[in-house]
Amino acid sequence: MTAFNHRKYSPAPRVAAFNRQWPDRDLESAPIWVSEDLRDGNQALLEPMSVKQKKRFWKQIIRVGIKEVMVGFPSASQPDYDFVRWLIEEDQIPEDVTIAVLVQCREHLIEKSFEALVGVKRAIIHLYNSTSTTQRERVFEMDRDGIVNIAVSGAQWVKEHADRYPQVDWRFQYSPESFSSTELDFSLAICEAVMDVWQPTPDNKCILNLPNTVEVAGPHHHADQIEYFCQNISRRDSVIISVHTHNDRGGAVAAAELALLAGAERVEGTLLGNGERTGNMDIVTLAMNLYSQGIDPGLDLSRPDEIIQVVTECTGIAMHPRHPWVGEMVYTAFSGSHQDAIRKSLKKQGDDEPWQVAYLPIDPRDIGRDYQAVIRVNSQSGKGGMAFLLERDYGISLPRWMMLALAPHVQKESERLSGELSSESIRRLLFTTFMREGPLSLVDYRLSRASDEGLFITLEQDGEHLTLEGSGNGAMSAFMNAWQRHSGQQIGILDYNEHSLGEDSEANAIAFVQLNVDGQRICAVAEDSDTVSASLKAIISGINLCNEMTGARDSLTAMADSV
Repeated sequence: MTAFNHRKYSPAPRVAAFNRQWPDRDLESAPIWVSEDLRDGNQALLEPMSVKQKKRFWKQIIRVGIKEVMVGFPSASQPDYDFVRWLIEEDQIPEDVTIAVLVQCREHLIEKSFEALVGVKRAIIHLYNSTSTTQRERVFEMDRDGIVNIAVSGAQWVKEHADRYPQVDWRFQYSPESFSSTELDFSLAICEAVMDVWQPTPDNKCILNLPNTVEVAGPHHHADQIEYFCQNISRRDSVIISVHTHNDRGGAVAAAELALLAGAERVEGTLLGNGERTGNMDIVTLAMNLYSQGIDPGLDLSRPDEIIQVVTECTGIAMHPRHPWVGEMVYTAFSGSHQDAIRKSLKKQGDDEPWQVAYLPIDPRDIGRDYQAVIRVNSQSGKGGMAFLLERDYGISLPRWMMLALAPHVQKESERLSGELSSESIRRLLFTTFMREGPLSLVDYRLSRASDEGLFITLEQDGEHLTLEGSGNGAMSAFMNAWQRHSGQQIGILDYNEHSLGEDSEANAIAFVQLNVDGQRICAVAEDSDTVSASLKAIISGINLCNEMTGARDSLTAMADSV
């Protein structure tokens, strides 16, 4: 096997010392967003989108609110050409949206691009040629002057063809492709040469797009490149600085975000990050990053599932469940400590205060997600998770001592299933573990009030009715008095909790009781439409559980004696 040889590679050269400002800046507004889904995203697909799929994707881009859309390469692709004609002839471009087309610095391709745009009201012609040392020396076999001549010729042809359609609001864009691997002095020189042809003004700006075509260094390096360029380009007030970052090192979003700090005003990317190799900058992720910092991204991301469905069905690429911000599981906590912190934070979170919930950087409801998947229970989960699910789905608020008692049973069941437990499964486990409706059960009761409360209660035991009478300072106390006199068992209440399972008068009540029965600590639960019945049933469940445990223990002792 070939050795893993890191010495084949060299670090990217540092940007020479300059007046670096970006580390001390904060973002305050969203950039100009540009969707590349229909061009860069489309060309990266195993099966490029059909015109029908492009139409569907276009509508989704518009619905999200992106105002500049790269619609394709009409000079090199018939489907792209047909799609551009559909947009124009069927009047599909909203008044506030500008389409862009990409073209190389070749006259016949530029001419066909303008033909594709006949009838458009406003459009961007995006011209590019590659500029890096590797491309110059190994692909084009040209020196710097030769590469500059290609760009200048392309710029002249674009200007000449645009002059033939004076009724159209043309905007010109130039990319020194592979800017990320191009010497900065040469990037500046070739962009200056293109601007000399186009002569942009503050009222008619050109776009200089500086692509991180291949991500060869960290996002801080890209930010340095962008800021150095911004500080040294002439006619800065006549230029819109745009970036187009790729994800080769996994830093496309970070590189774009830092580039904005460094002076970029415009960002090209794709919804959910599809693109060549490891993908383009993810517009949804960057927009949500801004949103989480209190910045309006200017996009409608309130329906992420709709975006996911369109992107998935049109590209054939499934989204990872832990995709930032919008993945199926990004607001889900399995960890016990995380669940407990989320549950407690949500209880204290006010509607009129800044969002402060542990482990949830934003409120999932902001993007159309509810709390159904925030906490899920598996063998790694703790008490807080199961308590959250029971309270959220059934209104059952477990007292802490019952959480402690139930938790081992939940974990054991999850380990047995080797997977997740639903709230329904946890509720079932609560009642099957801590409630016994026989052999002793409640039939009826009657309370009479005097100095002490008197209780007349009818029970069923082993199929026979049993009527008892007791007194105390409440129904529970009176029942324990009656049962102790009948059975001889010593019962004490260590803790008790009862609450309604709903807000209306018809809602059931649930009662939790922790008993000491003949020295044994027993936890029990019961539910009933009547509060007193629920409390009495909980105590009776405790008695049944104690007798069950005692019987099991006696049986084991007898077996041991026989052996």
